[in-house]
Amino acid sequence: MSILVDGDTRLLIQGITGREGQFHGQAMLNFGTQVVAGVTPGKGGQETFNGRVPIFDTVAEAVGRTGANTSVIYVPAAFAPDAIFEAASSGIGLIFCITEGIPALDMLRVYHVLRAQGVRLIGPNCPGATTPGEAKVGIIPGNIHRRGRVGLVSRSGTLTYEVVEALTDEGIGQSTCVGIGGDPIVGTSFIEILTLFEADPLTDAVVLIGEIGGDEEERAAEHIAKTMSKPVAAFVAGRTAPPGRRMGHAGAIISGGTGTAESKRTALRDAGVRVADSPLQIPALLREAGVA
Repeated sequence: MSILVDGDTRLLIQGITGREGQFHGQAMLNFGTQVVAGVTPGKGGQETFNGRVPIFDTVAEAVGRTGANTSVIYVPAAFAPDAIFEAASSGIGLIFCITEGIPALDMLRVYHVLRAQGVRLIGPNCPGATTPGEAKVGIIPGNIHRRGRVGLVSRSGTLTYEVVEALTDEGIGQSTCVGIGGDPIVGTSFIEILTLFEADPLTDAVVLIGEIGGDEEERAAEHIAKTMSKPVAAFVAGRTAPPGRRMGHAGAIISGGTGTAESKRTALRDAGVRVADSPLQIPALLREAGVA
């Protein structure tokens, strides 16, 4: 009942001894995620989380010793691109980068290198992903989820949490929730996650959370109209955002009259998507679409 992460995920934390790595590493362990290793150069041979997780100097050593197949990165922006490259070159096939503030030119290089290697990157500047009852990777709060059959993909971490909690409060469980990140250049697009949900036999419907800036939502709408058989409900943040002012995320800016919330809402409606005026309307729109 999942895409991307599940009970077989063997997670490696890069930056495990830092404040974020420690806090969220403990939360992932508490959720039940198999955290099998951590990497902090210079601290190899130590252990953390009361001896439950070994620390290695390099990702290659951690993969060789523990069979880690997924990495989550909590290192500062200046070092994050190298951390991504190290994970990819060490055989990790799925990388989550939580770090924000990575320069766009650096991410452009990362994007093309990982695409050439066939490695999937989620993020940067993303909250990660959660499959309720199986695994969570990143910073999404685990206690708001309920196991179920609705997939969720979002550019916004905070709105992800708000919509997940609204779904759970209404008794609508989730198959997997994925935050793809709010930067102008991210490793995985809306379209790629929608394609995974469409192919997942245990996902019945999908929620898409967009925001102003770029054309990701418009391209997702075109994809939905052409290929999706499952109902989609959506919310687009930023209806009152003034043009030219960046709102929160680096990619959330209306420039040249494009990338407005209204243009995205119109494209999604034209594609047959039920579009909410508020995140709290999402559960009702899913009920209208036949989600139990």
